[in-house]
Amino acid sequence: MPTSKTFFQCQSCGYISPKWLGKCPDCGTWNSFTEEISEATTRKIKYKQDAEKPEPFPLNSIKGELQERTKTNIKELDRALGGGIVAGSVVLIGGDPGIGKSTLLLQTLSSLSEMCKKQVLYVSGEESPEQIKLRADRLGINSEYIILFSETSVNTIMKTAQKIAPKAIVIDSIQTMYTDELISAPGSVSQVRECATKLMHFAKKTNIPVFIVGHVTKEGSIAGPRILEHIVDTVLYFEGDSGHTYRILRAVKNRFGSTNEIGVFEMSDNGLKGVENPSELFLLERPFNVSGSVVVACIEGTRPLLVEIQSLVCQTNFGMPRRTCLGVDINKVNLLIAVLEKRAGLRLGAMDIFVNVAGGIKVNEPAVDLGIISAIASSFKDTPINHKLIFFGEVGLSGEVRAVNQAELRLKEASNTGFNTAIIPIYNYENLKNNYGLKVIGVKNVYECLQNIFS
Repeated sequence: MPTSKTFFQCQSCGYISPKWLGKCPDCGTWNSFTEEISEATTRKIKYKQDAEKPEPFPLNSIKGELQERTKTNIKELDRALGGGIVAGSVVLIGGDPGIGKSTLLLQTLSSLSEMCKKQVLYVSGEESPEQIKLRADRLGINSEYIILFSETSVNTIMKTAQKIAPKAIVIDSIQTMYTDELISAPGSVSQVRECATKLMHFAKKTNIPVFIVGHVTKEGSIAGPRILEHIVDTVLYFEGDSGHTYRILRAVKNRFGSTNEIGVFEMSDNGLKGVENPSELFLLERPFNVSGSVVVACIEGTRPLLVEIQSLVCQTNFGMPRRTCLGVDINKVNLLIAVLEKRAGLRLGAMDIFVNVAGGIKVNEPAVDLGIISAIASSFKDTPINHKLIFFGEVGLSGEVRAVNQAELRLKEASNTGFNTAIIPIYNYENLKNNYGLKVIGVKNVYECLQNIFS
C-alpha cells in the first residue's frame, strides 16, 4: 500500500515545510502555507520507463522553420501575440476579476471558428453553459462551432479534446482544474503545476493552441507558483481601471514574438473592440491652458503612445509633505523631485506633490522623466505649458537629459496627432534624420528645459 504524509506548502512560491509557518522564508509572503497530503506512488518510475530517450545531435543539423501563425481577426490580440496564434502554443491570460478575460477569449474563439470553419473547445470550471450562453447573447455570438464543456478534470478534458480535435482550447480557469494523480485540492500549488504541465504536453503533442485563464492575487500577480509562467509560452496581462472603458493587454513573456507588446481595447455593450489609435483616446479629454498638464511620447513594445501626465503641487498642511503617484513609480518621482530642488532651485520640500497619468494607464519607461519634471514645475509655478508641446527624455541625478531610443518614431506619432513642438535630449536632436514638420528643441539638462518652457 502506498504511504501518505502531510506537509505545508506556500501557495505563492511552492516552498515546502514540514510544519506550518506564518511567513514564507523563500518569498516572504505571510499566511500563505496550507496543509497538503502527498501519496508516495510509482508514478515517477513509470515516467522514466515510458519516456523516450532523446539522442544528442549537432545544432547545424536542425532545420529552422518559421512558426505558422493563425490570425484571429482581432488586430490588437494578434499584435500582443506577436502576429497571431502559433500552433501548439500555450498562452496564459491573467487579470483582475471582471476585467474581460472570458469576454475576450469567447470573442477570439468565435472569430477563429468562423474564419477557419472548425470547432473550438471552451472548457469552463467556474461557470455553467447557461451562464456562458448569456454572455454570448450579449456579445452577439451564436456559433455552432463553439463547443462548451463544463468540466474540471484535466484527464477528461484531454480525452474529449482528442475526440473533437478542436482548432483551439480555452481553459477557464486553471485554478479550478485538478488531476486524479494528486490528492491535494484544486487551486493548490501542486495541482496548478501538474495541470498546466499536462496541458502543455498535450498542446505540443497535438499542435492545438491552448489558452489558460489565471486568477490574480491582491498584489496583481497570477495566483499560484511562478513556475506556471515558466511552463507556458506566452503570458498576457489584462490591465485597466474599472472607472474607464479601455483595457490594455500586455505581453510580459512571449517565446514567439516581442515582449512588452500591448493591445488596446475599449469595453462596449457588444464586448471588447480594438483601438487602432490609442493616443487619440488617451488625449481625448485633455484640458487646455491648465498648469501641471503635459504630454509625453512613450514606447510600448513597437507602438508609440502619447499620454498626458498631470501634476498638482500645493502647500502641505501637515508636518510631512505627501507624495502620491498613480501610473508612475513613486520612487522615480521622488528622485526627480530631488533633482528639481538641487539642479533647478525649486523649493519643493514643504509641498504636497501629486502625479497622475491620465486615463489610468501605467507608464514605466524612463523617457517620461522629462515630462514628469515639466509637469511638476508647471504646477509649482502655476504656469500652463503650450498644449502643442511634447516631451520625452531620461533625466539623471546630476540634472542631465539623456537620450532615448526610437526618437523619430515618437516625433512621427506626435506630428500625426497634431503637435508642432518637441523638447528632446540634445543627443537625439543632433542625430535626427527627419523631424516630421515639428520644431524640435534639444536640451542638455533640466535647467535648459525649464528655460525653454517658461521663457
